[in-house]
Amino acid sequence: MKNFHCCATCIHFEVVKRLGSTRYRCRRLGFETRPHYRFDCWDPRPDIKKLIKKQEDTSSR
Repeated sequence: MKNFHCCATCIHFEVVKRLGSTRYRCRRLGFETRPHYRFDCWDPRPDIKKLIKKQEDTSSR
């Protein structure tokens, strides 16, 4: 999980592009963030959950 835990992999993360600028925002918290930031409220996207499970299954062998 430590390899995946960051804002960019969270279901609440969104990218807002306007007039040549790109902003990263957390819909849940309501403020700007960065893709590499980490918060305790992190809720991974379904594809990230699959990657975490796959990594756990591989490491348990």
